[in-house]
Amino acid sequence: MSRFAFRVQLSNPEFQPARLALPDFVRDRVPLVTLRRPKPGPARVEPRYDHPEFQKAFRELNELLAAELDADPLVEFQDLMMYGFWGEGHTSDWAHPFPDDLTAERTFVAMTELQMAAWKCLPLAVNAQPDISRVGNREVQDRAVRAGCWLRSDSVILDEPIQIEALAHRPPWLAVVMEDGYHRHYRTDDARYAVDGAGVDAIEKTMLHVLDMGANYWSLWTEAENVARYRESRPSAFQALEQRMGYRVRPSWIWQRKRYGTAELVIAFSNDGVAGVPGVLNVRVEDRAGRLLAGGGLDAGHPCAGRLRLGSFVLPSGLDGSEVVLKAELETRGVRRPVRWACAQPLNPDGSLTLALKRHRDDGWRKGI
Repeated sequence: MSRFAFRVQLSNPEFQPARLALPDFVRDRVPLVTLRRPKPGPARVEPRYDHPEFQKAFRELNELLAAELDADPLVEFQDLMMYGFWGEGHTSDWAHPFPDDLTAERTFVAMTELQMAAWKCLPLAVNAQPDISRVGNREVQDRAVRAGCWLRSDSVILDEPIQIEALAHRPPWLAVVMEDGYHRHYRTDDARYAVDGAGVDAIEKTMLHVLDMGANYWSLWTEAENVARYRESRPSAFQALEQRMGYRVRPSWIWQRKRYGTAELVIAFSNDGVAGVPGVLNVRVEDRAGRLLAGGGLDAGHPCAGRLRLGSFVLPSGLDGSEVVLKAELETRGVRRPVRWACAQPLNPDGSLTLALKRHRDDGWRKGI
């Protein structure tokens, strides 16, 4: 079954000013502020997020959602609920609805802390939106990243260079969610999407920038039919993403040797993806009955993109000539989820790999299981 991620938008300008992204029972209890804008334009309305009734409803929302979804293995991550339009941390050219910038920052730092406390298992992804609305985004991002939250960006082509630089050089254990943010209809019948001298159109370029960024996820604002239609016409960028996006870990070298009077496996884990492992890769060696023989976790983020990391597994005695099963799990925030090895060899239904141990000889290493 497919996994999914989600975001609760605290505001949505597409529906304003006729209605807000607020349920009636909240809107009727919370003051609404018509935002100031330096030039003429449509009216935009935001709630006073710092009002006790809004904060009460916000806490209840997080507690109810967390009780239902926090430990659900089908939920991949949740975007942090941030200030303003689409919950992305801004209200574009409009001023914020708070009496001053300090109140705005205190409010959203507190709301960030509340979310990180409520969601104990599910990874949270904080938007890297610059603090153009002066609501404390820098402090929110700092606290979120220090707490292990992942990162996301609204656009792979519209964001400022400094933001792209920061995301590309993040710690390897932090996942990045990159949003297309511009080419949302995936059309091939528009002159704007003509191919260049290399036969690559503008949409494909944005897709390939996801790999340039070393991103783990590609976020789209469109319908599935649009993507399917575009993919049928221009499949190459999709194939590139499927082969390289995120982390793709496999056991590359496997050695067997005798140590402490028994068999030891030394495994070089290779990452063919463009991103580090977003958490801790836990590896288990089990017998065919599922009993743990040896296991442990690599350092967070390892193996990094395009790199190797070795692990040693000392097995109980008496296993020479038998079969063992190599399993992997990704651990984030204390929760482990199964990982399928990204190798060409046939895998078991759960994504694990069966290895046949050699019979020991007195020549030290036994290479290439």
